[in-house]
Amino acid sequence: MHELTVCEAILDILDEEKRVRRFSALRRLKLEIGRLSCVDADALVYAFEVTTRGSWLEGATIEVVRPPGLVKCLDCGADVEIEDRLADCPRCGGSRFEPIGGDQMRLVEMEIVP
Repeated sequence: MHELTVCEAILDILDEEKRVRRFSALRRLKLEIGRLSCVDADALVYAFEVTTRGSWLEGATIEVVRPPGLVKCLDCGADVEIEDRLADCPRCGGSRFEPIGGDQMRLVEMEIVP
């Protein structure tokens, strides 16, 4: 489960932010995880809940926004929205794509306790 590794990287970022900004706790974390990112959002939330038990992050909530996958179909040339990397083009049924959006993962917002 690579979501645990992703979670550990997020925790490292949060530890560094706490050190630099000198806040006492985190209430809420908002992440954007595109549908083409190959990250299972539910598994990431679970990993966050498990790995933060007993730490300064315990009790923080994590919110995940899932932007759609946007691709250019290399078979018909259309820019289309797909749900996952294994989907077919809704216009022509092709399966060769160039991602143009929805493959990102980023920290969008943190609600902290000073």
